[in-house]
Amino acid sequence: MELSDLLFSAVELIGTVSFAVSGAMIAIKRKLDLFGVVALGMLTAFGGGVTRDVLLGSIPPRCFYSFHLLLAAFFASLAVFVVAYLFRRHYFRSETLIDNVNNFIDAVGLAAFTVSGAQTAISAGHFENPAFCIFLGMLTGVGGGILRDVVSITMPLIFRKRVYATASILGGAVYYLCLRAGLHDTLSVVVCMLAIVAVRVCATVFHWNLPKVEAP
Repeated sequence: MELSDLLFSAVELIGTVSFAVSGAMIAIKRKLDLFGVVALGMLTAFGGGVTRDVLLGSIPPRCFYSFHLLLAAFFASLAVFVVAYLFRRHYFRSETLIDNVNNFIDAVGLAAFTVSGAQTAISAGHFENPAFCIFLGMLTGVGGGILRDVVSITMPLIFRKRVYATASILGGAVYYLCLRAGLHDTLSVVVCMLAIVAVRVCATVFHWNLPKVEAP
């Protein structure tokens, strides 16, 4: 396996596990049962990637023949449920800490899947179309979270608070520009992911939100 393929696989695995954990934690917060926790974790992990692959005409989507990713998402979601169930008294008493951990894990997942989506677009021959590469990176990054919120009957987070999709667009643009500038792919991935995680963490800590119209 070439270094670029190994890097792509590592990024996808990081994103899959991060989003599965994040989705499972949200499911527990919304009082879903074991099946609901695992299902929401896996939906969060694969929703964006499936949407990306369908848009590119890649049928069946990659996750359905990448069994290691399916197993990783399943066991990551299950592990979150088991830990929360066995230590539920401490788990629910530490709601603020849990939210902060979830935000960081979610930021890592967003960063990894933004890179994965942009890489997929480039591999499909769309390097000369920066708008599409950045859009596909964003779609891969935020798609699972949107489906997670819709399924759990919640207004998707990206439309109402915290700089989320914007961070993904920024990171995708940074990744694309790094490649255009001739930086090594590994370095471009690291710079992109650090940029997204930094923006997301700062948005959480400093309560950054995009402006919206509110009644006076």
